[in-house]
Amino acid sequence: MALVTAFVVAYILRVSISHRPISEDIPAATYLEIFLALILFWILIFALLGLYSSTIQEKRFSELGRLLIGSFIGLLFVIGYAYALNKAVFPARLVPIYGFTLAFIFLVLFRNGARWLRAKLFSYGFGITNLLIVGNTEVAGELAVGLRNWRRSGYRIVGIAGSHAANQKVFSGLRTFASFEEAVGKIRAEDIHSIVQTELYSSTEKNNEILEFAQSNHIAYRFIPGNGELFLGRLDVELFRSSVPVIAVHQTALFGWGRIAKRLFDLIFGGLLLVVALPFMLIVAILIKLSSGGSVFFRQVRLTRFNNEFTVYKFRTQLPKFDGTTPEEAFSMMGKPELANKYRVNGDYLADDPRITGLGKFLRRTSMDELPQLFNVIKGDLSLVGPRALIPEELKTHGKKHAILSVKSGVTGLAQVSGRRSIDFEERRSLDVYYVQNWSFWMDLMIIIKTIKVIFTGRGAA
Repeated sequence: MALVTAFVVAYILRVSISHRPISEDIPAATYLEIFLALILFWILIFALLGLYSSTIQEKRFSELGRLLIGSFIGLLFVIGYAYALNKAVFPARLVPIYGFTLAFIFLVLFRNGARWLRAKLFSYGFGITNLLIVGNTEVAGELAVGLRNWRRSGYRIVGIAGSHAANQKVFSGLRTFASFEEAVGKIRAEDIHSIVQTELYSSTEKNNEILEFAQSNHIAYRFIPGNGELFLGRLDVELFRSSVPVIAVHQTALFGWGRIAKRLFDLIFGGLLLVVALPFMLIVAILIKLSSGGSVFFRQVRLTRFNNEFTVYKFRTQLPKFDGTTPEEAFSMMGKPELANKYRVNGDYLADDPRITGLGKFLRRTSMDELPQLFNVIKGDLSLVGPRALIPEELKTHGKKHAILSVKSGVTGLAQVSGRRSIDFEERRSLDVYYVQNWSFWMDLMIIIKTIKVIFTGRGAA
């Protein structure tokens, strides 16, 4: 509907409303017949891009990117069809341009409309999934809390099966059963649409009983591993030694061709940014030298992928006498050690930091002090997007440092665009871990776009 509507409107805009001459006299009926015939192939392209997968519903930015690509490929398919058959499809050159633009807009609007309609139907009880939760683990409690409002979630919990489940407050108001056998004995199989097992039992027979019940009654089945951390990152199902199926758990989704594509993007886009930034960097260097003397650049040893140390370059924003000192050492030199604690509590930021020069405050607010890191990107020390490059001491006590250091550190990242000033150290590192485990090229593009917004608004810069 969205695609047909888009190209019908494109035809009307260029042929029916515009009075300019057209290149081909194609009747509206013929034009519509061609698109109705080709629309199935266009939908097939969307299917190959994963736009009809249920998982895409929670990845809005990825969905937008795939819709844009799918619309473009679909348009190329139509043009290729016209070329192969030597048959005019579009009455004027502007029609495919209008059609492509409107197709993307209408697809986004139609999909969001479908989401809204589904949520509305949930509130009236249509399309609700009856869910049986097996296990009384902490995860089962989280599911019970998150899905309790079936009008919003689309899931109606018909029971919690697990020993002592009735004694847990989190399950109050829900039907609880001492065992899976008791649950399926009191709930009809046709009243269960999905089973989620939140703990795997030591007895293989007991686990098989739940799975076989689900399969024999055509009920959707999922299980949640007890060690959730084990399954974060990228998963691949492989055959080990050609016969044994295994699940390979990669520490990050960024490997293989993803790493190659990311490095190429860093070199090309980072190189272009460096060329554009060089005149501004020269001006900043002269201003730093004239205003406060000392070194133009701030150098510090930081950590990147696989625990490798490198020297990061930034424009110096502090007074020369504080170069190479930690905040604690610098504030002690001033005789104001109490500021060090305030600095850390405030997320490594002070509104009126006495160490920072007047020019330095401007450079930090506009993030121009980060420009020399483009040299680190070209060298391969950093990526444009990645976890924040930290000094070794900052990561010594962090439990997830192995995850953060499984990819290259970045000039910008998820933590920086999520409000660096307003979140503490642990929250920033949690965002870094999330980025590592859920990396995608679309996420990188989203972070770069948000970084540009942060630079112009000043939000989050420090």
